[in-house]
Amino acid sequence: MHAALLMGLVALAGAPSPAATAVAALATPPALPSGDVDESGRGAIRDLDTVMVTGAQPGPGMWKVTRGDHEMWVLGVVSPLPDAMTWQSAEVEAVVARAGQILQSPMWVVDSDVGIFKGLSLLPAALRARRNPDGAELEDVLPPALHARWQVQKDKYLGWEFGIERWRPMFAAEKLERKAMERLALDSNVIAPVINAAAARAGLKPTPVQVRTSIDAPRELLKEFNRASLDDTACLERTVAVLEHELPTLAARANAWAIGDLETLGRLPYDSLEWSCLESLLQSDIGRRLGYDDLPQQIERAWLEAAEKALAEHAVTLALLPMEQVLAADGYLAKLQGRGYVVHGPDAPQASGVEPVTGTE
Repeated sequence: MHAALLMGLVALAGAPSPAATAVAALATPPALPSGDVDESGRGAIRDLDTVMVTGAQPGPGMWKVTRGDHEMWVLGVVSPLPDAMTWQSAEVEAVVARAGQILQSPMWVVDSDVGIFKGLSLLPAALRARRNPDGAELEDVLPPALHARWQVQKDKYLGWEFGIERWRPMFAAEKLERKAMERLALDSNVIAPVINAAAARAGLKPTPVQVRTSIDAPRELLKEFNRASLDDTACLERTVAVLEHELPTLAARANAWAIGDLETLGRLPYDSLEWSCLESLLQSDIGRRLGYDDLPQQIERAWLEAAEKALAEHAVTLALLPMEQVLAADGYLAKLQGRGYVVHGPDAPQASGVEPVTGTE
């Protein structure tokens, strides 16, 4: 997931039809309550159970944004979620049935006239791009202590997979995270199928909220990427640290969303693996040339523009938004509130401080 950007660049080497690759919106995590810090200064969540919930679960309530008689219902989304849960989505489906538009969660896409592939395995020639330059192995590019920690997690979740030692740290981290989430019964594709099915029944097609970048010379860019030395060690280090120390937090966040525990969601940190793994590219010469350096701001502007347009044109809208942007005191909903929209939260204390509303109207 967090390597989707580089996978998109790799796949631009050649494809039969146009397509796009998406990266979830980058977000600033809400602050933890005073005192909830560990000895390193990072947020600490104590006494969390890593057992994932199963069965039918309600999910969280929705936020309601209004101006006049137009309303937008906002579902805060979290990923990953327990893969053995069944989301009781009747409330959201009822909104979809009345909606004139569904706004997808904001994302960034890369387009090219040759398109992109959905997976690296479809283009063997492009596989070189996920390898370290000059045939280097992870042992050569990682600090010794980090490589030892990587080996522990690799043995746990990937087993006897020696070829990955030649991969760039970012790609190795992506595969490690993906396999770990599978082992831990966490799934990143719980919400979308439900929303898409409800939209199809209502005769709606969800509207993408996108910042688009077009690449005019993808093959040349791929060659440059193959030659480039990107300092993506921080990406792998962050992924390893999550698996070492933060699985209880991931599990707690997934469980809290499943059971609709907004108080817990409000205090858990939203430290983004995606950001750690994209930062090296965003700050590189390639990233700056492609306009990635202010990507979070571009995504915020795109979503606010789409939300205001939907509220002006439709009596009812459903919008999906990363939960961190719903809860943050300076998040997207707070920005709408600052522009004069009325924002009501579900009937539970919220980090954003918006006025609670009981039930749905």
